[in-house]
Amino acid sequence: MLLSDRLFRTALPAAALAALMALSACQVRPLYGGAEGTALNAKMHQLAFNTPTTPVAQYVLNDLIFITAGGLGESADPKYDVNVSAFAVTSEVLVDDSSDTASAGRTIVTADYSLRRRSDSKLLASGRRKAIALVDFPSQEFARLRAIRDAEQRASKEVAEIINADLAIALNKEPPEVLPPAPAPQ
Repeated sequence: MLLSDRLFRTALPAAALAALMALSACQVRPLYGGAEGTALNAKMHQLAFNTPTTPVAQYVLNDLIFITAGGLGESADPKYDVNVSAFAVTSEVLVDDSSDTASAGRTIVTADYSLRRRSDSKLLASGRRKAIALVDFPSQEFARLRAIRDAEQRASKEVAEIINADLAIALNKEPPEVLPPAPAPQ
């Protein structure tokens, strides 16, 4: 037991020191905080968006433009191009066998996006994001169509928020346009 006590006394501080050294290498910081956050917000205001081809793409782009620009609209001098295409699929979930009608369903909005730097057309980020919105189907046809449209808009907003986070992460990795001056040698 004497050997194991001595080993335990020396191994425990060494393990604690190794854990502290490993944790000191982790750098956690807020995405929109500090000086980096100010630079990121400036980059988010320099995005240009494509023209949508479907109503669902229009919903996604409207929400994305509002989120990225903080409600100010599109940039007058964009440095990045964002291309978004989106579509929605609505499926029936709960079908009544006796009447062959559905009382509920789900709408899946799928959006593909890409982010390119305008100066050299370098692809900075791309991906596919999905969101699901549940929908209740009323018995009236017009109300059913309106419920589906509302579900598409809810899912589109969620997709836009996810794409916004992806764009922020990609733009945060971009080096700043103006580098700070080097410190003077002493």
